[in-house]
Amino acid sequence: MKRLLLTLLIIALTLSLGCAKTTTPEPETPTQIIADISTQDASALIEENPDLIIIDVRRPSEFATGHIENAINLNYQSKTFGDELNDLEKDKTYLVYCAVGGRSAYARDMMQGLGFMEVYNMTGGINQWKADGLLTVK
Repeated sequence: MKRLLLTLLIIALTLSLGCAKTTTPEPETPTQIIADISTQDASALIEENPDLIIIDVRRPSEFATGHIENAINLNYQSKTFGDELNDLEKDKTYLVYCAVGGRSAYARDMMQGLGFMEVYNMTGGINQWKADGLLTVK
């Protein structure tokens, strides 16, 4: 009798394991990287990443007084700023800055909300950049 119960138990376990549903793991969703960085870290990021897109969110008149080399100017105060941001590729790496860090912090938050994957806000802005002896171009 014990042998029969043991045999039935083994058969039941074998059948239940054989019918077990296998699940495919869900693909991992990439994590957004949204961070504030110092001017020194921003300088290193520029050196390390030739594909980095640098966005100066100051007014065009401010941009004309000096900006980080290769930066593009998207005026935060423009009525079309949100649309201009939304037209950018979301999977690229971006560094945003302004004069002291306020406007670029708002831009960073907007970019996060729009689904950008990697955005760095340079704290202290271009004023700190210059104070640290880093170069600008006109």
